[in-house]
Amino acid sequence: MERVRDGKQEDAKALLNESFSKQANGNFNAEYLNSFIPKMIGLLKPESIGEVKAVMSQFGPNQIKS
Repeated sequence: MERVRDGKQEDAKALLNESFSKQANGNFNAEYLNSFIPKMIGLLKPESIGEVKAVMSQFGPNQIKS
């Protein structure tokens, strides 16, 4: 949460909870990931975007259902 812009922590928590729920239910797919990434990046501090993008890039085609 330290990488999230001030005042956006609750939004980030809700988005992450949604993501984890989709992963647990087997509904985490490429379409969802493509909508998740821009939303999450919009909540980040500018100096954290590169670091978080690098982590997100690890969720490639082998990690999600198409």
